[in-house]
Amino acid sequence: MERTAQIFDIPGEAAGLPRVELTGRHELRMSNHRGILAYGTEEILISGGKLLVRVKGEGLDLRAMTGEELLITGTVLAVELE
Repeated sequence: MERTAQIFDIPGEAAGLPRVELTGRHELRMSNHRGILAYGTEEILISGGKLLVRVKGEGLDLRAMTGEELLITGTVLAVELE
């Protein structure tokens, strides 16, 4: 999907690729996720299809989640892409 989005010059989010948006250190939104793989107050692992997103922090809380978007609050210290 990522390659297709590049070839046709369309936004990755429109092609179904995950989008991660960090607002300050206290709010992370992710659209086009494929679910939560691991959940804790210091680490949350999210599936983005072929991409895994690991959120590390303190007091992390999955505040809201729909089939397309999720919201994590707390103190975000790191976001790792695997």
